[in-house]
Amino acid sequence: MTEATKQTGQTEQLDLLYSETEEDLRAAVRALLADRAGHQDLLGRIETESPYVPGLWKALAGDMGAAGLLVPEKLGGQGASHREAAVVLEELGRAVTPAPYLTSAVVATETLLALAGESAPATELLSGLASGRTVAVLVLPLSAHPYAAQPTTSSVVGVADAVAADVLLVSRADGLYAVPAAEATVEPQTPLDLTRPLAKVSTEAGSGTRLAGPDEAAAAIRRGLLAGAGLLASEQLGLAEWCLEETVRHTRERHQFNRPVGSFQALKHRMAQLWLDVVGARAAARAAAEALATDSPDAPLTVAVAQAYCSKVAVRAAEECVQLHGGIGMTWEHPAHLALKRAKSDQLALGSAGRHQDAIAALVDLPAPQVEVIGAR
Repeated sequence: MTEATKQTGQTEQLDLLYSETEEDLRAAVRALLADRAGHQDLLGRIETESPYVPGLWKALAGDMGAAGLLVPEKLGGQGASHREAAVVLEELGRAVTPAPYLTSAVVATETLLALAGESAPATELLSGLASGRTVAVLVLPLSAHPYAAQPTTSSVVGVADAVAADVLLVSRADGLYAVPAAEATVEPQTPLDLTRPLAKVSTEAGSGTRLAGPDEAAAAIRRGLLAGAGLLASEQLGLAEWCLEETVRHTRERHQFNRPVGSFQALKHRMAQLWLDVVGARAAARAAAEALATDSPDAPLTVAVAQAYCSKVAVRAAEECVQLHGGIGMTWEHPAHLALKRAKSDQLALGSAGRHQDAIAALVDLPAPQVEVIGAR
């Protein structure tokens, strides 16, 4: 709450609308992805060794400057905010794009921003991330969330985008370290979502450059995970929007009994309910991005609400997309299965809906209901 609102007693309002600058950014990112990484191109890559499209990261992160949106201009970034980064993630979600944007340009960048000014190595590393020359990944499982202490083991499984990283941010008992990927062992794993590779990462004790002590590292990691969870909601929103639009398009074109299948009342009701869910998800995701951008004291609560809601909407939208496409929705040649797998993976990423609901209960001081066990004394 600003000083002005404190004095007037008014409630500070969240701005959920997209600005002209944000819409221009959306158009540019969507055009780039349509040209370089459309769904059909992606379907041809998921069976290869790497799903990443050659040259896409340079174009998106470096040439367009999307990797530096969260980094202040004085540190070599664009000096934008979480609102603009959220727009990029919406488009990446729509296209189910394999790119380390969430892991590097959001989670790792936010973690380093918390240390900028106090750690020269962290500040130097930020300039590389902002320019897109360097990809950094926080070595934690994709399921790691901001509500608990993080493990400090030398080997971590389920690390997203580690195979694309140049630098690994490793949490150890004595602090946070930046370890060159060449000095670590990165073993690819088989993920559910083939567009977001996972890996087991092992590092040797003492390797890398120390960025911060244990207390500073814990606070920085929590900041990175919180921002990641909040902006993941925008990726889930973009995914849900594409699923709805694709489903409406298909049911208009697919005919049965000499009429579009989308004209049947049962399907109309299902798509109308899904539209309402997507509208709610848009409000929740935009609120989280705005709260993060303004450093609102309610940001943890707003992020938890967004994740608890948007993760479920994305899965439901993807399930409806598969089902209402009929038989073709189940085929490998149609992108519906990519959306469903990304939605299910995102549902567990950076904290499950249940974890975020527990956080909401704690933040608003709402204790969980007590369950009476029959026969207990």
